[in-house]
Amino acid sequence: MWGFTGILGKLIHLDAYIIVWHRLLIAVLGLFIVLILLKKGVFPVQTKHFWKSMGVGVVVALHWMTFYKSIELSTASLGILCLSTATLHVTWLGPLLTKQRFSWVDFLMGLIVIYGIYFVSTDFSESDTVALKYGLSSAFFAALFSVLNASLSKEIEPYKMSLYELLSAFIFLSFCLLFWGEMSFDVFKMTTSDFLWLLFLGLLCTSFAFLASIEVVKRLGAFTFSLSVNLEPVYTMLLAIVILNEDELLNRNFYFGSALIVLVVIGNALYKSLLKKEPSVGP
Repeated sequence: MWGFTGILGKLIHLDAYIIVWHRLLIAVLGLFIVLILLKKGVFPVQTKHFWKSMGVGVVVALHWMTFYKSIELSTASLGILCLSTATLHVTWLGPLLTKQRFSWVDFLMGLIVIYGIYFVSTDFSESDTVALKYGLSSAFFAALFSVLNASLSKEIEPYKMSLYELLSAFIFLSFCLLFWGEMSFDVFKMTTSDFLWLLFLGLLCTSFAFLASIEVVKRLGAFTFSLSVNLEPVYTMLLAIVILNEDELLNRNFYFGSALIVLVVIGNALYKSLLKKEPSVGP
């Protein structure tokens, strides 16, 4: 589902920020209704947890805004590939914001990712270069969200946390559109095709995906889930070739760099799984 979100950035013929606004609106309504039907309960929540969730929601909005802007300016493949560099940012954001230990292995793998980005960005047009900057910014916000969310998930139920984060992201983006003078009834002008794709994006790729991910982690474990998410660039690029014919727009350097980045991301996940399996020493 998440691998398909980048493709939808091209299939939906709306401005990038409008796509995100509709995605959040549909996702919030869908998630709220599902939680009520499942009797999960969305209230009450402690004030400090509420404001923390709302703060993380702003990061979610910034992540999706820059992600879809990158896709709008270039290709779905480039947008999702940039997102893979989030691993690099986690290596320094984790120790900076939490008690996580700094890992030189993660840092070196991050440098290899940068080398991959170098190959990807050769022979870029001006528009692609701007898209790359948006995409790398999206990766930073994704990493920041990951670190903050990991800490917050220990304090509040994942269902409530997801709802408040998406609600906060929607409110933040609504204020941004108002400030930019882009909030009007025109945001609802779209084709039937765009509307159906937005429903798919908001309900299945967001609301359902959020709920399903929580259950998957419980049943299969965090590592299996993490490895699957790390394969998201592979899913997206394969879908982009089949659905959008992006193979005609990308050169060999792009595929070499992307292969290098994806291998590093998967290798990093496998390395961490081996560390967890090592027997502990001591009493």
